[in-house]
Amino acid sequence: MRRSKRSSDGESPYVCEEARCPNLGECFSKGTATFLILGRVCTRNCGFCAVEHGTPLSLNASEPETVARAVGELKLQYVVLTSVTGTTFRMEAHHIMRKPIQAIRALDPGVKIEVLIPDLNGDRTALETILKEQPDVLNHNIETILDSTHRFRPQADYRRSLKMLKRAKETEPSILTKSGFMLGLGETQEEVLNLLADLREVKCELLNHWPYLPASFRSV
Repeated sequence: MRRSKRSSDGESPYVCEEARCPNLGECFSKGTATFLILGRVCTRNCGFCAVEHGTPLSLNASEPETVARAVGELKLQYVVLTSVTGTTFRMEAHHIMRKPIQAIRALDPGVKIEVLIPDLNGDRTALETILKEQPDVLNHNIETILDSTHRFRPQADYRRSLKMLKRAKETEPSILTKSGFMLGLGETQEEVLNLLADLREVKCELLNHWPYLPASFRSV
């Protein structure tokens, strides 16, 4: 899988081009980029995602410093840290996930940091490990309405996602919580309103929604 940009010592893992994001120009013009950490291979195979899936690689201990250097070289003002996911998450991974936040803030405390996390398989300790670093925003995308979850997120769980957002707000009330979902998957207006009500119930404060753009024709 190709990387989008090179830092002075090699490849920088920002994932915006790899993920085929349609908002590249807008984000880059505002000093924003997203970094994929904990490797480049995801063990899940969601129908809407362009990230490579398969057997995950071993964790790279130097990844936090690589990310921080790229943030400095690109002169970013807002950084989104996301990661691959899997059926099993080791605490080792979540401790490494904290380190890019620490490295970026050591470089420039003024950089705003959003973490876009997977559902962590509902692991409360893993969530609290990440929250201890006080990111500016804790984002977990619910992705779709309840009835479409099995089709597009077969290894995820709608209720588990809601529970995690609720737990994040209860654990660290000062951290903004955020979620997002796709439109254009056959959902009705009532189903969208129910999704919004569910997010409001768990005190989710920020919301994105976007038209469904398939990662490939095979996922349609």
